[in-house]
Parts: sequence; structure tokens; C-alpha cells
Amino acid sequence: MPVFANDALKGKHALITGATGGIGYETAVVLASMGASVTITGRREEKLKQLKNDVEKNVPDARMFPFAADIGNENDRKKLVETACDANGFISLLVNSAGVIGGGTVENLTQQEMENIMHINYTSAVLLSQLVYEKMREKKEGAIVNVSSLSGLRGTRGNTAYAASKFALIGFTHSMAVEAITHGVRVNAVCPGYVETEMGQAAIKNKAIRENRSFEDQLEISKNSIPSGRLTDPKEVAHTIAYLLTDAASNIVGESVKISGGNVLR
Repeated sequence: MPVFANDALKGKHALITGATGGIGYETAVVLASMGASVTITGRREEKLKQLKNDVEKNVPDARMFPFAADIGNENDRKKLVETACDANGFISLLVNSAGVIGGGTVENLTQQEMENIMHINYTSAVLLSQLVYEKMREKKEGAIVNVSSLSGLRGTRGNTAYAASKFALIGFTHSMAVEAITHGVRVNAVCPGYVETEMGQAAIKNKAIRENRSFEDQLEISKNSIPSGRLTDPKEVAHTIAYLLTDAASNIVGESVKISGGNVLR
């Protein structure tokens, strides 16, 4: 059952990074069904083509533009924004969904690993936002949603590098939000816990290894630690992102919306 009207984002152009991952993928599906033109990007070109085909089967008049890019690369970022604008016009909506997991306990971290996680999860999102924000600021219109994590709100064992990158993204969200709203641009973040995606499964697997447990046992423990008793469906994250991009959320500014099944309540 559709949650939003099929014209809720008509006339808008959304750029979604990390569209080959679970949350980005579902967000693209939802925004296209709401009438937005959507530019999808990620490093896996075949997955982008698959997403375009999937959306167009369900939304025949969807305007989907796939562009493979590494947002960690300056030239790729510039080419992405330039090509997206040529294809679909002014980018009025930005979803920074690209991200990686990794790291470990402090004594096992390497500088290269920390810098890579920070670069993809934080620095690249800031630099891409900077490029897109230039036109948003000029037109006094736009909305940005950063995909952070519960790990951006509290630290956990063996999660130093990833949590640091997601905390940084929350700090960026708060600071940019108070600047951007004076130019008619809203910035918010979503903070999901464990999500039923490849990345979510990998995070549970990594924790199982650290705790010397089987994946199945760790998955059960993780579910039991959540008051709702289950992991989050990526569609639920996508719907939350979509709401934050609509005019219905016009006075929601600088928020970090938790999607945790009751796991984090402060």
C-alpha cells in the first residue's frame, strides 16, 4: 500500500548516493513512486541498471538516471553533479546514503582503515553536499537527508571508527542545518539501527566474530535486544527519508530521527 501520493515530489529532482545498497535502493523506489526525477549513483554499474529496470516496471513514467561514480573521488563527484543536472535539471533533493562499515577494537585499528571509513562516510558526504548546496542556496530551495546510524548517537564495543564517522555526520547535519535553513534549505539525518541489508548482515557477522559466536546466535541476540523484536526493513528507512524530503516536514530542521525499534530512546 502506497504511503505517499504519487505526485508528492512531482517537479523535484533527487540525487541518491549509495543507491546500490539496501537503504539507497529502497529510497530510489519510493521517491520515484512519489513523482520525483531520480539520479541514482553507486560504484556497481550493473546494480544501478537493475534498479532502474525494477523501478520502471512498477512506475512506468519514472524518470531514473543511473550514473556510476565513486563519491570519494573529487572528479567523480563533480562529474556526477554536472551530468545529473544536465539530465534532470536542478537537484532539489539530496540523500547521502553511501557508506561502509569496518574497524574493530581500538588496539586493532589501522590508520588506513580509519581514514577510509571517515572519507566515505563523512568527508565525501560533506563535499558532495557542498557542491549540491551551491544551487540550492541560490534558489532558496532544497532538502538534504544524511543517512547516519544509531552508531552516530552512542558508541559500542569494537565500533570506534564507524561510530566516529557517523557521529561526525550528525555534527555536520546539525551545523549545516542552522546555516542552510536561513536560505530555505532543510538538512536532517536518519539514524537506523540494524537494518535487513547486506551491510546490516555484515555488521552482525562482524560482531559475532568479535564475540566468538555463530552468526545465527548473534542475530538472535541482536533481535532480542530490540524491544520490537526485529530488525528494521529498509523500506521503513526509505519512507522516513521520503517524509523528511516533503513539504510536510517543512519545519523539521537539524533532527536526527532514530529508527531503532525502541532500542535507543534518548
